[in-house]
Amino acid sequence: MRAQSATTTITRAVCVAAGVFAPGPLGELTQYLPFELVDGVLEQTRTVQRRLRELPSRVGVYVVLALSLFPGLGYARVWQKLTAGLVGMTVPTPSEKALRDLRRRIGPAPMKALFEGVAGPLAQPHTPGTRFGELRTVAVDGCNSLKVPDTDRNRSWLGRIHYRMGFAGYPTLRLMTLAETGTRGLLGATLGSPSRPR
Repeated sequence: MRAQSATTTITRAVCVAAGVFAPGPLGELTQYLPFELVDGVLEQTRTVQRRLRELPSRVGVYVVLALSLFPGLGYARVWQKLTAGLVGMTVPTPSEKALRDLRRRIGPAPMKALFEGVAGPLAQPHTPGTRFGELRTVAVDGCNSLKVPDTDRNRSWLGRIHYRMGFAGYPTLRLMTLAETGTRGLLGATLGSPSRPR
């Protein structure tokens, strides 16, 4: 009898987006948040672009995610990092205003829906540090130091932080999260004003 091969080849069809903003070029983010998930969230929140654009709404979601990964960089530098893998392809070079307008066009609804869709426990029953008996353990944590632009609109709902020596220079957000212990997987989060009780 002939010895059988130790390897098996399995092929399958994979549906991918076409064009310059296909999953691969958008980098590592599409490995964790596939474009089908992002497209579904955009449809659910009715924020899909209404006309053909150089920067579609899908790209806007990935831009906002990349902005949060590189908080010290401006829009143009974040765009360069996001599209760094597009060697040999013609990539749009949007202005910072175009990227800002893209972020504003999609708004917060898709980001909230995306978070709610992916947030959840990560631990398996045998993962160390995540259970007390049969109960999953969680922790509440937060911070009051997320600075936002000093505009009338932000001051009207966030108020101003008063210190002993005067007011803070910028309004700040309070972020409160519920996280799974052991894995630090976020189960929920909310933003609000640190100067006003909830």
